[in-house]
Amino acid sequence: MSSVVRRLVEAFTRRARSGYAYPASQAIFESPEVPLSDIVKLYQRDPTCKASVDLLAMAAVGMGFYTTGNPEFEMGEKAKQVVDDFNESVNLDALLQDGVRLLVACGNDFWLKMKPSKLESFLRLPIESIKEVERRHLEPQNGLKIPYEVVSYNLTFEYGAGKIKPEAVIHFKLNPIEGSAFGTGLLQVLLHRLTLYGETRPAYAEMKAKIERIMPKIFEKYAGPDVLAILEKATEQDIKKFEQVIRSRPPEGAWLFYNKPGDVKPVQLDPRARFDFYVDHIVNQVYLGLETPLPRLFSTPGFTEASSKAALDLQDMLIRPIQRYVKRQVERDIFAPVLRQAGFDPAEAGVRLNWGTPEVPEPKMEHMLKAAELGLIRPEEFRKNAVKFGWELWEKETPETAEG
Repeated sequence: MSSVVRRLVEAFTRRARSGYAYPASQAIFESPEVPLSDIVKLYQRDPTCKASVDLLAMAAVGMGFYTTGNPEFEMGEKAKQVVDDFNESVNLDALLQDGVRLLVACGNDFWLKMKPSKLESFLRLPIESIKEVERRHLEPQNGLKIPYEVVSYNLTFEYGAGKIKPEAVIHFKLNPIEGSAFGTGLLQVLLHRLTLYGETRPAYAEMKAKIERIMPKIFEKYAGPDVLAILEKATEQDIKKFEQVIRSRPPEGAWLFYNKPGDVKPVQLDPRARFDFYVDHIVNQVYLGLETPLPRLFSTPGFTEASSKAALDLQDMLIRPIQRYVKRQVERDIFAPVLRQAGFDPAEAGVRLNWGTPEVPEPKMEHMLKAAELGLIRPEEFRKNAVKFGWELWEKETPETAEG
């Protein structure tokens, strides 16, 4: 993978070396606050995080898409067909299915155009390949030091440490905070530590992982409790043997001995030690950070039909902005260049991405009557479909019935 990226980087940067040169003091190198590779690891290894990301991503793009064109444009159907053929050739549906998962989780996804001169295919860059985004200031001669124009996407050492020009990359960037060069996904907040007045709170993903790491140990320890065996008048040599056994005791528990009057006492966990409220708080904060109630709906008993519907309505509010963003980005950075390459004006062609499947219009009664008059449908077909419009149909009278 790195050799492919290196060759593409060379192709995109070769012609740019003689272009505009700006002072190094104006360059701004911005890296993500949380390494994107760490976010991917959390997605891959935490079932709650993966389920939340997958549910939101598939709710946004899982139903697929279709395209529509400008019906008033004379060549509208042909322009739409050009876009449809391109979408099929690059398998855009699968690219969006995979890309939106990372977009929801990390807030970023990078697509590299495989040819500098023409938009023909894409390579989705590994998320860990992007080390930093290099930008320059807005109007530096006026003393403004506001990050503005992207100069390059800089790769990590493992992927060649090259620079990719911005026109070669389609950067899907969701929820950039304060004009950041990187977007913000669902999982960043779970990996952030909070420092307040000199004290640092661990990240919620870290606390949740620690709780889950301790829970099996608690089970092992108290499922087989330690037992204190008191033996009267034990010798010093015997006590040392017992101590050696105690130090090497298994996690499931062991027998302990002491030289006092005989007694056996299992060591129990204090029933007053209640941690469920603290655990619930940490877990609830994780679910709040993931912004989707559906995993909680599946894992927590007691949800009613009304609360399930409210959860789905809340999720719908979250996925619609994702759908709008991806739609506009695809139309601007993919559909428009493809139309220009084919000789069409994108604004005039008006090819749009629509989520879901095309709506099939319901037939109207007047249309069915006209079709029956023209002989386009048989009387039996008309009668069968007329029932859908509330008509009450009578069976034909037989000759015997008519005579009677």
